[in-house]
Amino acid sequence: MTMTPGTGMANGVLAGVLVDEWARAGVAVAALAPGSRSTPMALALAGESRVRLEVFLDERSAAFFALGAAKASGRPAVVLCTSGTAAAELHPAVAEASAARVPLVVATADRPAELRDTGAPQTISQVGLYGGAVRWAVDVAAPEPADAASADRVRHWRSLASRAVGEALGVRPGPVHLNVAFREPLVADSPGSGPVVPGPVPRGRADGRPWTSSGPVRLAPTAGDVEAVVALAGAERGVIVAGWGAGVDAEVVARFAELTGWPVLADPLSGLRCGPFAVSTYEALLRASSFASAHRPDVALSLGAPPTSATVTAWLDDVERILVDPTGSWLDPRRTAARRVAAEPVLLLEAALDRLSGGGSGSTGGPSAWRTAWAEAEDAARTALDGLLDGSDGPYEGRTARDLVDCLPPGATLVVGSSMPVRDVEWFSRPRPGLRVLANRGANGIDGFVSTVLGVAAADAGPVAALTGDLALLHDAGGLLRASARGLQVTFVVADNDGGGIFSFLPQADGSERFERLFGTPHGLDLTALAAAYGVPAERVSSSAALVPAVEAAMAAGGVRLVIVPTDRVGNVAAHRRAWEVVAAAL
Repeated sequence: MTMTPGTGMANGVLAGVLVDEWARAGVAVAALAPGSRSTPMALALAGESRVRLEVFLDERSAAFFALGAAKASGRPAVVLCTSGTAAAELHPAVAEASAARVPLVVATADRPAELRDTGAPQTISQVGLYGGAVRWAVDVAAPEPADAASADRVRHWRSLASRAVGEALGVRPGPVHLNVAFREPLVADSPGSGPVVPGPVPRGRADGRPWTSSGPVRLAPTAGDVEAVVALAGAERGVIVAGWGAGVDAEVVARFAELTGWPVLADPLSGLRCGPFAVSTYEALLRASSFASAHRPDVALSLGAPPTSATVTAWLDDVERILVDPTGSWLDPRRTAARRVAAEPVLLLEAALDRLSGGGSGSTGGPSAWRTAWAEAEDAARTALDGLLDGSDGPYEGRTARDLVDCLPPGATLVVGSSMPVRDVEWFSRPRPGLRVLANRGANGIDGFVSTVLGVAAADAGPVAALTGDLALLHDAGGLLRASARGLQVTFVVADNDGGGIFSFLPQADGSERFERLFGTPHGLDLTALAAAYGVPAERVSSSAALVPAVEAAMAAGGVRLVIVPTDRVGNVAAHRRAWEVVAAAL
């Protein structure tokens, strides 16, 4: 192919303009996997001091790292890869970002239009690759030599870059896709001419402002929305149910709970499991059929996604329920909500509180019989659960989750893996303030967990710990490569039950060889040796009492470290069933 003079310079200018605009818009973290066609973008990111850049060999790890950074910060992060199947490797993280409403800028390098569908190497159809998973997608044409000096082209590129951030932060945040084509020569410098540098970046707006500023969109409630919540609050037998994406702080919810006399059934992912009205034992309580039947509410206010607990979701069937979501998503898998409110929950609840405290509906006297019944049940269940967990020192996944939540310092972030870890945190952890709990619960997959956690730590999230199963760790073991060299502080707590523990709770768990082969999938690996192969220190604890000292020591030592807790899958199922039994007996 004939190489046109000036093409390399134009590539550098395009890449530099995109990166400059992203930095102006607040992008602070980027991840890339190495490749040739993405060279102009890689050089531009490496030369941008406002953006922290991390390099991964695996595109999937790079994408989940960017996802974790965006999830923790609420600001878009960038992931970059070269052309071909590399772009397909980003798809799992794109799917999670879409479902979990995480702002993510996905930049894939591509061959120019004349090389597509010609059998050119490392070329697949990348236009529209992620389908409906992205909020916005654009195919950026390869720049011509004259484009570098064209004010119109530069304005076009700056507009594209700033729009990408705006679309990612839109009413329903999520991933955007820029498929950026480059012709050869990819860089302006000729071989042997010295260090390769990106092209000069034409000036943007003054004072470092982005070309077009965008910010998160807050949907205000309508008068009808407020009236509906006020009317709902007039019921005595009501509950507040909260899952991830609840979008409101605990103080506002506590005021609403105080005024209505309703208990708060909050998944830890909601950030609302704290305060005097939080019921942490709802999973165990609602598994007791007599309690669940006697305490079925008349109304419910749902904030964000459903809790992880399928028990709670089924219990609310046919209950008059308002679903509140800040993005207007239909987070109602059982299709039972009577009204859906697309509004910022804090604005909605504050408006309702103003109405209620001004003499409208709502509880006014001392604790109602409804509130008292829930408070007494929580006390009894909590005492029974904690007594069971503390009664044996053998490692148990329920106690691991509870004790890890308890021991983390104020201001810490706990990232929880899907499958059993997120359920154990929901089922067994006590209410506590000052802890943020994150998880990839959009698509609920275990893939990319290690890299997600590292991305969270890169977003200046304070002390970071993670709770994962062994299979999730192994699934993204490549994320540990060079983890200790990234300057991050993360303590991974790994429940090692030699396989897929969640499957042991399902009907097919008959203990047969077929079950083990298809579902249990024992790996037989020494996870401390695995960690050592990646240069990550690891400690294996042999008792429940040893967990907290090991976690505290790991966090004090700094860096990326593993604390491995060996458990037994069959014994774990029995212990969980025993937990539900002791709570039912206590009631």
